[in-house]
Amino acid sequence: MGKKKSKLRENLESILYALVIALFIRAFIVQAYKIPSESMEPTLLVGDYILVNRLAYGLRIPYTKIKLFELHKPKRGDIVVFVFPLDRSKDFIKRVIAVGGETVEVKGEEIYINGHKIKDPWGHYTTGFSKRIHYGPVKVPEGYLFVMGDNRDNSYDSRFWGFVDERDVKGKPMFIYFSWDSKADLLHKIRWYRIGKWVF
Repeated sequence: MGKKKSKLRENLESILYALVIALFIRAFIVQAYKIPSESMEPTLLVGDYILVNRLAYGLRIPYTKIKLFELHKPKRGDIVVFVFPLDRSKDFIKRVIAVGGETVEVKGEEIYINGHKIKDPWGHYTTGFSKRIHYGPVKVPEGYLFVMGDNRDNSYDSRFWGFVDERDVKGKPMFIYFSWDSKADLLHKIRWYRIGKWVF
């Protein structure tokens, strides 16, 4: 009887240790996310499952804005996962377009930083909606980011709700570990060609 209890206790301890390690990894190192919207197409599709490196910019205490240390700051072109400023229960994923201290202006499909038009290899336009959108010029406050979705005609981003506090950045996507197309027929629901694709 004693051996059975010892074995049960040993199994329970193993499960507990595994759970603690998994929670630690999720909180501080790597976290999985599912892409729910079209805002980052064609870079990320609805139904892509990605792994996010939570140490990309430093170590942050979960559910706070406190960083224990910082490796480097997000830069233009980085895709970042962050706490949505208008609803802190949600995480958003967008691309950094401008950083603190820079003046950003969006004229339709053209982006200007500090008065100079920049190359924008990430922007994707399909409907012409963005041609009617003009933003700025506005200076990004120090410690904040101006972000946009790659699908510029269908992205709810900094053009509409403002800046992202750098302290709210949770991490940087690494790669797609699974992809599911809910609109496809049964034989083509899994997007095999996207699995293992690095996110840039």
